[in-house]
Amino acid sequence: MSERKPWQPELPKSPRPIVIVGCGGIVRDAHLPAYKLANFHVAGVFDVDPAKARSLAGDFNLRAVDSIASLTKRADAPIYDVAVPASAIPKVLDQIPDGSAVLIQKPLGEDLAQAKAIVEQCHRKKLAAAVNFQLRYAPYVLAARHLIDSGAIGDLHDMEVRVTVYMPWHLWTFLEKAPRVEILYHSVHYIDLIRSFLGEPSRVHALTIKHPDMLKLHSTRTNIALDFGQTIRANITTNHGHKYGLEHQESYIKWEGTRGAVKAKLGLLMNYPKGEPDALQVCTLDDSGNPTAWHDVPFEGSWYPHAFIGSMASIMRFVEGSSTELPTSVEDALRTMGVVEACYEDSARGGTQVTEL
Repeated sequence: MSERKPWQPELPKSPRPIVIVGCGGIVRDAHLPAYKLANFHVAGVFDVDPAKARSLAGDFNLRAVDSIASLTKRADAPIYDVAVPASAIPKVLDQIPDGSAVLIQKPLGEDLAQAKAIVEQCHRKKLAAAVNFQLRYAPYVLAARHLIDSGAIGDLHDMEVRVTVYMPWHLWTFLEKAPRVEILYHSVHYIDLIRSFLGEPSRVHALTIKHPDMLKLHSTRTNIALDFGQTIRANITTNHGHKYGLEHQESYIKWEGTRGAVKAKLGLLMNYPKGEPDALQVCTLDDSGNPTAWHDVPFEGSWYPHAFIGSMASIMRFVEGSSTELPTSVEDALRTMGVVEACYEDSARGGTQVTEL
């Protein structure tokens, strides 16, 4: 068996079959290609739109079923892969047998109150439940974490996420009716990722607003500052309305430490959905405190579809007992949702009024 690379997630010893609830674009573009790469067996798919389920099943040589209950008949002790809009999660969980293992597509509900109710529902039904915060498992993030954990850049004290792209929001028609958009459905990934590196912020400062070309949607541009104390900075800046070509589009995560920095380019978000190449680079200080040249860090794969291997592998390893940790458990995801809620509350509060002079 070949040695696992820093950018590869640890796989389960005995993968469980997967049954999928929801047959939208994310399943077609990410879930199923990832499971094929990992040799995970998909035993069946279901969608409230039977034609959508049949189309997906035909394209991937799978079995479509006419009810969630039928999925259990297709596989013993499966992982339920729930990929539905946030508002539909409670109804789906109601139909999943007690004691099952479930991977729930983010976000964990439409707001913090619903997230709490979903966690209580999971406890009541004794579900082993995690949320698909798969950015944690993107190959360049795993490679960056390996560097940081090894001490290569010293003590981590700064994280920055910057996204200036043109996002075709029309691909997700359900968002036109959603009361929250950008933070809940996109920047939630970055909030969760920052928490996984820096822990729990004490406060947030946030502003999320609409774009004049996208008035059917709630906010699609966001600034978030997460407060971790006097010496740690964490910022998220997103603008999904930059329609002026690739030349000045940006999409990156940057980690800075006391002895160096790592920067990942998230090519997927640029020229979406086609995407651009990803990149990962590191720069460290020499013994005299001077920066060395930036150089490439090796990795293979991208956010889509490769990161989806890690999130599914994580819950498989947890339920088989080869891991005692479930990093994106619903309990941990609830803390991410708490930060999301604080961001919306701070944005609605309106900030500090500038004194007229």
